[in-house]
Amino acid sequence: MATSVASDFKVYQQQFFGGMTETLQQAVDVMNASSNGAIAMTTERMRGDFEYESFFESLATLVSRQDTSSTSPATAVKLTQDEIVRVKLHRKIGPVEVTRKAFLQIGQDPELASFILGQQTAQAVAENMLNSALLAARVSLANTAAVMNDVTGSSVKHTTHKNLINTLRKFGDKQGRIVAWVLHSSNWFDLSVDGVENQIDSIASDIIRVLEVPGMGRPFIVTDSPSLITAGSPDSYYVLGLTSMGIQAVLTEDQYITTEEVTGGEQIVNRIQGEYAFNLGVKGYRWDVTNGGANPDDSSLGTGSNWDRAATSDKDLAGVVLKCHIA
Repeated sequence: MATSVASDFKVYQQQFFGGMTETLQQAVDVMNASSNGAIAMTTERMRGDFEYESFFESLATLVSRQDTSSTSPATAVKLTQDEIVRVKLHRKIGPVEVTRKAFLQIGQDPELASFILGQQTAQAVAENMLNSALLAARVSLANTAAVMNDVTGSSVKHTTHKNLINTLRKFGDKQGRIVAWVLHSSNWFDLSVDGVENQIDSIASDIIRVLEVPGMGRPFIVTDSPSLITAGSPDSYYVLGLTSMGIQAVLTEDQYITTEEVTGGEQIVNRIQGEYAFNLGVKGYRWDVTNGGANPDDSSLGTGSNWDRAATSDKDLAGVVLKCHIA
């Protein structure tokens, strides 16, 4: 019985990576730039399931009153360290199977399938990284009462400029550290209506004309990510106000793609499959290695108690969060 060997295959990884690398790079560049660095997507090869980064904790009593009437020994202030822990998430691509005949019948080269899948995969990879990152940020911040503004029990339960300002209030005089808003389109439209109805800064006509909503000097990242919603009656929506490097998603294992021709059936099939991994971190939090474990699924990733607070100051966390309903 004859068996195909590698020399018999037409391997199209170059076509696949051509489409994937170009599209993924575009998505990453746009996200990094448009979010003012609040969502940082980078590439760096790393081993292991967890990434540890130590830091020196702030000293709340570094400066204190001096008693000029005493010569007693002063109590030393201890300098301590804590650590941030990021978790690696492993992902697979496909497998996708396409018959060679399918593309020939539409007058296309079968290699086109590799390029198309490369572009679609790049979009899917970027979306998965973003959704996972937003899920982690949302649950960790929502699990920290000091930075959460829950208006679901208030008379005005949806996204308004007043509710955003009260969310910024959580950072007090450090509110300038919030560099971008991330929200669902439903919240963005609520905010648009609020701006028109109240004529924020007397530019209601401009809002209608260019569909631009004032963000108090901060850009809006509008994404209909399921990570910004929790089911209920009604559903709850979350608006994230993020600091610089509030979320870090680092591609730590290069995408590996393999393509092969599968014979033995009625038609020749091209099978494409791949895998990669990225590390995910939330500023001011450490992944709970013991309770959360390695390579968590969305259920574990979306459990707030699996993200332990590491930063001592509220203002050193990833940001603030508004919990609301939609109008």
